[in-house]
Amino acid sequence: MVRLTDTIKHLIIINVIVFFGLQFTQVDLTNILALHFPQNDNFGVWQYVTHMFMHGSFAHILFNMYGLWAFGTPLEQMWGKKKFLFFYFSAGIGAGLIYTLVDYYQFSGLYETFIQLGLNASEITSILESGSTSDPRVVNAITQEEFNKIVRLYNTPAVGASGAIYGVLVAFGLYFKDAKLALIFLPIPIAAKYFIPVLIAFDLFFGMTRYSVGNIAHFAHIGGALIGFLIAWYWKSNQFRVR
Repeated sequence: MVRLTDTIKHLIIINVIVFFGLQFTQVDLTNILALHFPQNDNFGVWQYVTHMFMHGSFAHILFNMYGLWAFGTPLEQMWGKKKFLFFYFSAGIGAGLIYTLVDYYQFSGLYETFIQLGLNASEITSILESGSTSDPRVVNAITQEEFNKIVRLYNTPAVGASGAIYGVLVAFGLYFKDAKLALIFLPIPIAAKYFIPVLIAFDLFFGMTRYSVGNIAHFAHIGGALIGFLIAWYWKSNQFRVR
């Protein structure tokens, strides 16, 4: 049994308190703490941090906290508290930023279509907030799928520590590449150096196609993995350099 390190323990406790506190008190802080699209009125810069402590379901927080414990513990033991915290929040914030950039890229093309149809900014905002429209300019110009997509991008906030966990997972793979990992639905031990790239490749595939299962922020996973890789790779490459 891997010993639970102090930083990991405190992060897990905070996440659990926030999750169950919101469940039992029936207080909805989604508009304040979850990460919203920048053009949404509920957006706040602090959400790049606070969304990491919000989770949508028990399974969501369970898997994230398990990943934090399993893969983060050896990293904290190796790096220490301050270095691990810097890494964890960098990966989580970076995941949120990359997720926002990808969403903004997808949103801007559809938004431009609305502008070309003759709608002004307030009309577009009203349509997006309501999530429906009977305006013939819109109905006749874009598909229902395109309309649903821009409404989702505008209105659906992101929650969870998954981006930071993916950063932790990638760092674990860099330092412990021969460690054996397994998925619940594929209980065959596979070395981390093979397992983790395949996991990220799945996220990339699902993020770029229509085959995603459930409301999963795949590009937040990829963003966290990318930031985590860059930081961990730099630290690993320079750990023996004489200053």
